[in-house]
Amino acid sequence: MKQKSENPNLSVGVEEKISLGKSILLGMQHVLAMDLYIAPIIIAGLLALDAMNTTFFIQMCFLAAGIATLIQTIGGIRLPVVQGPSYVPIGALAAIGGKLGLGAVFGSLIPGALLIAILGYPLKVFAKMVRKFIPPLVGGTVIVIVGISLMPSAFNSIYMSPGNVGDNVIIAAVSAAVLVICMLLGRKAKGYGTFFRLMSVILAILAGTITASIFGSVDFSPVKDAAWFSFPSFFPFGAPVFDLQAILTMVFIYLIILIETTGTWFVVSTVTDSELDDKRLNRASVGEGLGCFVGSLFGGTPMTGYSSNAGIIAITGVASRMAIISAGVILVVLGLIPKLSAVITCIPEPVIQGIFGIVCVAIAMNGLKVIQHVDINDRNMMVIGIPILLTIGTLVLPKEILYSVPDFANYILSSGTAVGAIAVVILNLVIPNEKIDTNELQQKTAEKTL
Repeated sequence: MKQKSENPNLSVGVEEKISLGKSILLGMQHVLAMDLYIAPIIIAGLLALDAMNTTFFIQMCFLAAGIATLIQTIGGIRLPVVQGPSYVPIGALAAIGGKLGLGAVFGSLIPGALLIAILGYPLKVFAKMVRKFIPPLVGGTVIVIVGISLMPSAFNSIYMSPGNVGDNVIIAAVSAAVLVICMLLGRKAKGYGTFFRLMSVILAILAGTITASIFGSVDFSPVKDAAWFSFPSFFPFGAPVFDLQAILTMVFIYLIILIETTGTWFVVSTVTDSELDDKRLNRASVGEGLGCFVGSLFGGTPMTGYSSNAGIIAITGVASRMAIISAGVILVVLGLIPKLSAVITCIPEPVIQGIFGIVCVAIAMNGLKVIQHVDINDRNMMVIGIPILLTIGTLVLPKEILYSVPDFANYILSSGTAVGAIAVVILNLVIPNEKIDTNELQQKTAEKTL
């Protein structure tokens, strides 16, 4: 067994071994807390897929997420990073599919995915790009932006879910409350505290689902109709079509996704006290690219590191890669056995989103941890504050404006994370850094020490 983690916030370190049963249980907890089927459902609706193809599309996204998670965790970044469908390219994929067809959708995904992988190896430039464009100030702000930009989606999903709004709010509140109570009980280092911390998400899901059943909001009939086995095939929606404009659009979208997922890597690095050195960053880029490439082959969507799962690590204190590898295997199994994946999709949306809201808080707070040691002078205050302002402005942007702008701008403005991430990178580059002489720096350090 590897040496136990010295991080007081972790009960299990990244390389610590845990039992098979425990890893499966914790891996399932990660899978249950993910809303990875939401993005595919939205994309399927925008692409006008029929019911059968929508079910198959969701299944392939489960499979792609599992394979991408295994690639990233075992051979890529080698940290507890769970991959899932990104929300960033939804608008772009819908526009490409509506104009050029499904073949062009999946044809546009392949070149960008390979480019992301090549940036890591053999070019080995990705780590240099991160060092130049994403220092801790930028990375921490991106993490905060990710947390803030995801919060409204949790509330919108609660309000817009089928059923009575009041009932949905109660269901979400019960789920969130049980999670918070388990987190607080989990502060006990020994005895029942460990149990509540490790099982916090599963207990919250159970409590929320039971509450939802009382209101009649649980329907497992799709499980009965789902098939037991369904095996994947290459390009199930037709041969890929390589359209230059679609490819260039998706290359740009991939770069935005890369900024998003780099923010997740910063979250995981902060939570687990793991250094993101150049070798690890380049491997992460390869893992990201290969995961997206495999997803496009099987009819899935671009994958990204899920910040929500990084938040779960912070909540449970379990950072073992074995748990995440188990989550990857479970996702692959769910992709091959539709009846099981149907069980996951039957968990009422308010239950997942109530938990997701608390996870967003954990993400944002971990972003603040990254930037807490940065000197918040006037320059850095603008670099941090303006992107957060623009993120919120994007989230409340009227739909009429989105429909009136060119497609390329629509792709960006559809994602608050994308707008905020791009803004913080640009502002950090264009706003001059304040020069502090050595004597002044020593004086400031002494004042802080006193």
